Amino acid sequence: MNARVPSHALQPAQALERVSQAWDTDILRQLTDYIAIPAKSPGFAPDWAELGLLDTVVRNAATWVEAQKVAGLRLEIVRLAGRTPVLFFEIDATAPASAQTVLMYGHLDKQPEFSGWRNDLGPWTPKYEDGKLYGRGGADDGYAVYASIAAVQELKRQNVPHPRIVGLIETCEESGSGDLLPYINALKSRMGDVALVVCMDSGAGNYDQLWLTTSLRGMASGTLKVEVLTEGIHSGDASGLVPSSFRIMRQVLDRLEDSATGRLLPASFHCEVPADRLAQARATAAILGEEVYKRFPWAHYDCGGSTAFALPTTTDPLQALLNRTWTPTLSVTGAEGFPALQDAGNVLRPYTAFKLSLRLPPLVDAAQAVQELKTLLEDNAPYQARVTFDHGGGATGWNAPATTPWFEQALNEASEAHFGAPCGYIGQGGTIPLMNMLSEGFPQAQMMVCGVLGPKSNAHGPNEFLHVPYAKRLTASVAHVIAAMAAEQAAPATPA
Repeated sequence: MNARVPSHALQPAQALERVSQAWDTDILRQLTDYIAIPAKSPGFAPDWAELGLLDTVVRNAATWVEAQKVAGLRLEIVRLAGRTPVLFFEIDATAPASAQTVLMYGHLDKQPEFSGWRNDLGPWTPKYEDGKLYGRGGADDGYAVYASIAAVQELKRQNVPHPRIVGLIETCEESGSGDLLPYINALKSRMGDVALVVCMDSGAGNYDQLWLTTSLRGMASGTLKVEVLTEGIHSGDASGLVPSSFRIMRQVLDRLEDSATGRLLPASFHCEVPADRLAQARATAAILGEEVYKRFPWAHYDCGGSTAFALPTTTDPLQALLNRTWTPTLSVTGAEGFPALQDAGNVLRPYTAFKLSLRLPPLVDAAQAVQELKTLLEDNAPYQARVTFDHGGGATGWNAPATTPWFEQALNEASEAHFGAPCGYIGQGGTIPLMNMLSEGFPQAQMMVCGVLGPKSNAHGPNEFLHVPYAKRLTASVAHVIAAMAAEQAAPATPA
């Protein structure tokens, strides 16, 4: 492994060895216990306060952090009235010249169970197998608070100077981080001058190098409902005269999406891909190749003695990357008004309802898109059916700020030191509303948005797993970058 010489005093081999020990002897056990707790996000558990599970996982994390006895650390569970709790910690700087702060972010709330888990796995049944910890929430991203503290501990063990560090661990992320902005406003004076944000709630193109997320899509969501009757009636008596609510639903969605190609029709939902992001996508396509689309669990069947697989929208790696990061797309994530198959009699259903998830390019304003979407779907309904779109809000996407020379060098050093390959740059199709809030609040900060959600990790779906060997190297890489920030701040200014 030909590691580059670091620009600071952190010893990378020693860091990875001791971080790995922390994972093996302690963090894995903590995450195993965490996965077993169904601490679903408020959007999926409206009775979260009565259930108390979000409070449980926050208290458990707080107890563990305090037990690490990190020098200079102060911790608090902050609760604003009627809002989900957050864990907030502060760690004093040891770098004499440092006047700026590192903000470390994560969340402890989870997506719901979903179906399709392997017979020997389950969302709340943790299982460690072949370096992967299976279960809901470990990778997305309950590990973040534990990895953050482990990274800081390694800086302390090696006596490497570091800036002031604060941590903000929320419990509303999977519901759109609706509670987060009030907490940011309440805690902003305590955060200080944030120069680096470390967010470990993102993805990785592979498990062979460090990956920096360069953009995130936005999202508009809501429930589209089509009503034609007040109650179900015999289909033999009414079909052909009473229009099908499902057929009207198809017509309404045709206004939004070309069903043959999946392209969204409103021009305002699209944006031009910036030149630097296009260049990075080309470089990433060359690294990942066919893995960009082959990593998904495609349905397959026997076809005359050979296996046929369902196909992606494109097999061009560059276009595939752009499709999942800079192209708006529509997904139907839920349905109502349909009986189960075994209960489906010959009845014309009174209504059809779909839950829509619309991913927006990073530079498209979500609030404007939500309003346009509502007008597009509701106006001039076929057959004067009652068509309503009850929007669940939206979140504008995010495009990372320009990477400064010290940050780019630190990322490559960390990746070379702990993976033996340079840092990769990749856009992500998911949405992290926090990033826009932080970019607006701290416009000069560098954004280390990264994570363990690599190929087949399947966050939100069945068989979600945390790739533990990658998580260890990512933890060491975070320590490396924080040390580099302190070294950069301590370096004498270069004359103009």
